[in-house]
Amino acid sequence: MNLLNNAILRTPKPVNEPIYSYEPGSNERKLLKEALEEMSEILLDIPLVIGGEEIRTGNTANVVVPHDHQKVLASYHKAGEAEVRKAIDAAVNAQSVWQSMRWEERCAIFLKAADLLATKYRYQINAGAMLCGGKTAFQAEIDAACELIDFLRFNVKYAEQIYQTQPESSPGVWNFVQHRPLEGFVFAVTPFNFTAIAGNLATAPAIMGNTVVWKPASSLVYTPYLIMRILEEAGLPPGVINFVPGSGRDVGDICLADSHLAGVHFTGSTPVFQKMWKTIGNNIAKYKSYPRLVGETGGKDFIFAHSSTDVKEVVTAMVRGAFEYQGQKCSAASRAYIPKSLWPAVEECLKSEMSKITMGPTTDFRNFVGAVIDKAAFESITSYITFAKENEGGDVLIGGNFDDSTGYFIEPTVILASDPHFKTMVEEIFGPVLTVYVYDDADYEKTLDVCDSSSMYGLTGAIFSRDRLATSVALRKLEHAAGNFYINDKPTGAVVGQQPFGGGRASGTNDKAGAATNLLRWVSPRTVKETFVPATEFGYPFMEEE
Repeated sequence: MNLLNNAILRTPKPVNEPIYSYEPGSNERKLLKEALEEMSEILLDIPLVIGGEEIRTGNTANVVVPHDHQKVLASYHKAGEAEVRKAIDAAVNAQSVWQSMRWEERCAIFLKAADLLATKYRYQINAGAMLCGGKTAFQAEIDAACELIDFLRFNVKYAEQIYQTQPESSPGVWNFVQHRPLEGFVFAVTPFNFTAIAGNLATAPAIMGNTVVWKPASSLVYTPYLIMRILEEAGLPPGVINFVPGSGRDVGDICLADSHLAGVHFTGSTPVFQKMWKTIGNNIAKYKSYPRLVGETGGKDFIFAHSSTDVKEVVTAMVRGAFEYQGQKCSAASRAYIPKSLWPAVEECLKSEMSKITMGPTTDFRNFVGAVIDKAAFESITSYITFAKENEGGDVLIGGNFDDSTGYFIEPTVILASDPHFKTMVEEIFGPVLTVYVYDDADYEKTLDVCDSSSMYGLTGAIFSRDRLATSVALRKLEHAAGNFYINDKPTGAVVGQQPFGGGRASGTNDKAGAATNLLRWVSPRTVKETFVPATEFGYPFMEEE
């Protein structure tokens, strides 16, 4: 056994990774453009990685560029039943060795991976997010590079804090807690919209000694594969994380039915997570332990303006919050409540600002908006725009055009709703569509209640106000409407270590990615009591006389 004797180690203090600006003439801009050019010319063949072994099934699908869907960047192999079962076996077999490593040695692997991302692979991971994920240079930088680096570094520090959390001891007794990994494997199911989330969902349980079967989203296999290779270069042993692309049915059904399932780390749609939860419930008697379910799902995120707010501030938040990364963020602003006294000025400013938005390939750094991720997303999002055009209760105020002939482009769209319960005000769209409801100033508190009750979600939201009393009222009335609540800021852009992320209601289990609370879900504590001088008689003093 590899032991590091006579040392109580402290992990490096994490600091949020500095964000590069990629301004014209900068070295990082030059290096990113070189990476974009180089990676555009390479056709990757992406295998499964199971127990450290590359596996090619021959059942493949293509990775395409959203802004030019005829451009193929990679072909990835899809897992079938045999490969999924092999991945589960590899994870289960690797756990005894992995959890027996000292926690500091496990953490060193992820700290090295963070440094590799920050230096050697920064531009490749960002270029991958731009080409395959449809992100601009800035959106890729804050996600694929910086946030993932932050997750790795901060999670290591959180692991140290968890292991240091110990109970009190009384005289003659030494009490301590062992924070064991879960018994079995963790099934990580990751989304298309954030490379950082994909990396975090697979690595957070592994940092705590768990082994993982990782199913990336079919529309984002490219950057997760790069992460897998970086982790291997950092020293991750075979079988600790097993990379298994494939359909949700082919991979998920087998994993959820396996008796070794110890947990699910999920980001995706609410219906999918609810179905997984139901499946696990139906299978509950067959598992070795109750699986931990950690999920971050949908959102219908809001910006609520009070009459005291500044017009430019709220409009900037609306444009950035709703349309950065084409609104494909679970935190994206999707509905806005504007007081009637401010609406004329807000409308004028909003039209002026949105007229400046440029849309096109993310490889052209002048563009603010790119294409949505794939055809299914394009069809789903545009159905809402068409609904608003054809039905009473809402009208398209700005934008509303779309075209998928070359790329999956949808013009940033603002819908004005006369009904606060109009379809686009209450349903998740996950695209560049913002619906505005104009309320009477006198109905501020009443409309806050509408905002709170009209959506099943509770992920993010923002109040814009210069009146502290009005802000306080919003904080109280919208307490459960958002797990991440913003005062005078857009409801997106949570930073690891600063704004732990997650929501309640139908938005998930709110275990807060970017905080120690998430890592606590991946351990099962064992309390140990050691008595130094045990009792030798069973009797007690109270028994000595009547």
